[in-house]
Amino acid sequence: MNYIEITAIILPLEMGRDILIAELSEIGFESFIETENGIQAYIQAGMFSEKLLRQISILNHHEFKIDIKINEIEEQNWNEVWEHNFEPINVNNQCYIYAPFHNKKNEIEYNIEIEPKMSFGTGHHETTFLMISELLKMDLSKKKVLDMGCGTGVLAILTEMKNAENILAIDIDEWAYNNTIENVNRNNCKKIEVLKGEAELLNGKKFDVVIANINRNVLLKDMENYAKSLSPNGEILLSGFFMSDKEILLEETKKYNLQLISSNQKNDWILLHLKLD
Repeated sequence: MNYIEITAIILPLEMGRDILIAELSEIGFESFIETENGIQAYIQAGMFSEKLLRQISILNHHEFKIDIKINEIEEQNWNEVWEHNFEPINVNNQCYIYAPFHNKKNEIEYNIEIEPKMSFGTGHHETTFLMISELLKMDLSKKKVLDMGCGTGVLAILTEMKNAENILAIDIDEWAYNNTIENVNRNNCKKIEVLKGEAELLNGKKFDVVIANINRNVLLKDMENYAKSLSPNGEILLSGFFMSDKEILLEETKKYNLQLISSNQKNDWILLHLKLD
């Protein structure tokens, strides 16, 4: 399977980069690498529409100057791309995420080996970092956990390491589905089931903890399904959206008796931790 690579040079950089990543996510881009001057973004060639790309709002906004280059890359080149760009991530000196070509850190409690390939969720992005930080604070012992939009499976793997009883990891993307299975096996996990699909797979299932690190539009669309799948007093972690989207997400969660426990922010991104009332 071939992929389309978008290379973007962005001015002004910081805010423009976050907005561009969010808008590219909404039109199907799966993976992102932050560069010195912007980003590289990747989408399956069959899902790419240059017309949709040119219509995203930031490319037509007078406050931003963004130069875009489009390139088609072959699948076999991808591992080399990651080996040149992937650096280990240390989250609060408690969780260390590294690739097979790095050494783990035995002095850190949770070591997770990830072969990221085309999947989102290595820990580099602020929202994954926020999710990991929040999960590290929680007692997950004997809990049933859902990782919705699992990407690489890194969050599901961490919950098993923190003694969750069983975990369901779901992603709509074929590459993410396969990559999660690979990473689950790579980390010798035994309690994680991986499924390919959408929120309809949740019908009839119950979880103590739901993790959903997905873009705002998907969260709004599927919030009812997430809430219905929560056990009494169940908790849900939401991320994948900007600080500016906080209120619209909270308005939606109130419809399903989800009460805000805490929130956390990294740059312009936010995590909401809620509980079923």
